[in-house]
Amino acid sequence: MSVKQALLALLEQGPMYGYQLRSEFEQRTGATWPLNIGQVYTTLSRLERDGLVETAASDDEGHVTYRITARGRNEVQTWFTTPVARTQPPRDELAIKLALAVTVTGVDVGQVIQQQRSATMAALQDYTRLKRRDPGRSPEPAELAWSLVLDSLVFSAEAEIRWLDHCEARLRRAVTKRRTGATADRDLHTTEGTRS
Repeated sequence: MSVKQALLALLEQGPMYGYQLRSEFEQRTGATWPLNIGQVYTTLSRLERDGLVETAASDDEGHVTYRITARGRNEVQTWFTTPVARTQPPRDELAIKLALAVTVTGVDVGQVIQQQRSATMAALQDYTRLKRRDPGRSPEPAELAWSLVLDSLVFSAEAEIRWLDHCEARLRRAVTKRRTGATADRDLHTTEGTRS
């Protein structure tokens, strides 16, 4: 997720200071990806350095506000019209955990899968409860934005559960294949021993 482009997109709506940007971002995403205020101001400094935003007048309370520049508007337009690249897949902690669990001795991979499935099912149930109160039925853009994020979370959780089911089935097949191979090897040795 690009905080840089998200902040620029919010600034297209008008000048804001850091806390306003953080609040708007979290409201529109249902606080799914909380932003650290330090991250917001660090990003704003970089955006200003790169000529994508500039400081505007301070408000009555002394907050320094930022406004988007023409170059920043072009950056947002490019972001919205460019597909999200899948060439560099994000690091998926769960995939890494399972890959290592399969290769490290003494790890009960089935238990790892079961625990994750339970946690993901609980999250899916929470998302489903939120969905029943679906704010996306409202014509308000902020409500629709949160609904779309919620849909993404539901679909991701469902996909993760399907993937865990797939992993469990592959694990079972691998264990069965190893056992069958061991039995075949034992039978082969027994047969060869009787021939001698």
